[in-house]
Order: sequence, then structure tokens, then C-alpha cells
Amino acid sequence: MKGISYSRYGGPEVLEYGEVRDPKVGPDAVLVKVRAAAVNPVDWKCRAGYLDGMLDAVFPVVPGWDLSGVVVRPGVSVTEFTAGEEVIGYVREDFLSRGTFAEYVAAPVRTLARKPRNLSFEEAAGLPLAGLTAYQVLVKALQVKRGETVLVHAAAGGVGSIAVQLVRHLGARAIGTASARNHAFLRGLGCEPVEYGEGLAERVRGVAPEGVDAVFDTVGGEALKASAGLLAPGGRLASIADGDVTGYGGRYCWVRPDADDLLRLTELVEQGAVSVHVDRAFPLEQAAQAHRLSEEGRTRGKIVVTVGDAAE
Repeated sequence: MKGISYSRYGGPEVLEYGEVRDPKVGPDAVLVKVRAAAVNPVDWKCRAGYLDGMLDAVFPVVPGWDLSGVVVRPGVSVTEFTAGEEVIGYVREDFLSRGTFAEYVAAPVRTLARKPRNLSFEEAAGLPLAGLTAYQVLVKALQVKRGETVLVHAAAGGVGSIAVQLVRHLGARAIGTASARNHAFLRGLGCEPVEYGEGLAERVRGVAPEGVDAVFDTVGGEALKASAGLLAPGGRLASIADGDVTGYGGRYCWVRPDADDLLRLTELVEQGAVSVHVDRAFPLEQAAQAHRLSEEGRTRGKIVVTVGDAAE
């Protein structure tokens, strides 16, 4: 089958399009025909070797953890899905080798949920990792409540754009950092935008004089440092980008596959509470270009690669 792989760490140039090994379907897995796969920052960080201290790489590595597609064949013990069902998945293992940038993937049942009926395959591919990250941080780590004020960093990105929608769904006020070109986009999501960069704390104080109840940091560094000083009494802080958050009394969060959480996101999408914005879509053979764009860090919403006619 065709897919993308790399046989050593490096830049986007190490990604090769060609034949990759066919997946074997274990008892608790499902063979999925991939229609689209999202590009996430973690993908190029893995490819560059930045996560080598955490995840073993079994070369050649097929990148990618997100997918949308159609079930071809369930494993012998699987009762949750049948052939022909449309699914989404955050198909992450504790090592790098068998990713989603391929025509077919053997996905453990614990990583899958049914695809939202009102999303295209391209849009649906952008939901799992970003959506689960936003949901698990806001609902489980920060425990956002109705009436609170929540600051979300990089609010126009893949995680941030879903996070601000979830904040609004939870009945809270969303303030989001973004460049000026993305402010109208954020207002359309019900978020109050503020410019990031120097003077950030003063700008946030200008719209939330009493501070914020929770901060969802996706950037780290100076943004994290500024955030700690913006918390109201009893405020909570969580970061997915900077382990130094624990030094400010906050929590460092790493998303995990969870079929129940993923199904809840599907339901929220179908209810109209959450949408997925696709910035760019590339055919699978142009995955290196998709990685390059992701590394620039200026994406509004998600970047996806398509396998076949994923726009249906």
C-alpha cells in the first residue's frame, strides 16, 4: 500500500512517498481505510527527533496520529464497529512506527469513535488530537465552570480554536491570544481576541481587570510566565507546551486516547457546539509540504492530508 515514511530523523525532506508495509489487524483493532489524516505539531517534532527521549522509533516510521476513514474489517474480538462504518481516531501508540499517513491503518478500538455525520472527512480528521486535548484540559484538568473567564493562548490554532468553542459551550467567557489577522475569526467563534506578544498581560487586564479563572497555555515561555500573574484568586493554570507550568502551581497535560471522550466530541460537533476549520489540505504525496506549513506555526485551524476523495 502507499504511504509516507521516514527512515531517519530530520527535516521535511526525510519524508518519502511510496510503498509501506501492510498493517496486521490484531484482535482488538480495526482495519480502517484512511480518507484523511491531520498534521499536528507533534508530528514534525517526532520526525525531527525531539521526542526521542520519550518514544522509541522503529524505522521506517509512518507519521501521523489522527485519522478519519471507513472500517474495512474489525478484529476478531471487536463488537463496537462493523465494516462500512465511518470513524475518526487518535491512533497513538507508545512508540513511533505505524502512523496514519497511509492508505490503511490498523487502529485499536480504544482510539476510535464514529465520525460526526455533519463533517467532511477532511474536517473530521482534524478533530481527534486537537479536540481531545482541548476537552481533557478544559473539562478534566481545569474543570471550567459556568460563569468563569478562561484565557486560551494561540486561540486560532488547531487546539485553541476548538478550546474556545468548548469554553463557550461550558458557559464560560473565552479570551484568546492571536495575531490581528485572526481576530475576526475568533470573534466568529464567540471568543474575545487580544494581541499576543509584548504587553500581553496589560491587554488581558484591560478586558479582565479582576484576572482570569483559568488559563489554557499552548505556547509556553513568556506567555506562560505572563499567564501566572493574570490568575484571579483560586485560578487554575494548565499547559500542553511547557513543563515549567508546575513551578507556577499549574498542571502539565499530555493528551491520551479515550474513546468515550472522542464520542462526546462527535456529539458536540453534531449538536453544533464545536466546528473544525481546515486551513489547508494536501494530497498524501505532498505531506512534506504540509509539515513545512505546520512548522511555520501560523495556521488557522487545521492542516490535513487527504487519501483518495476525502472531501465527501
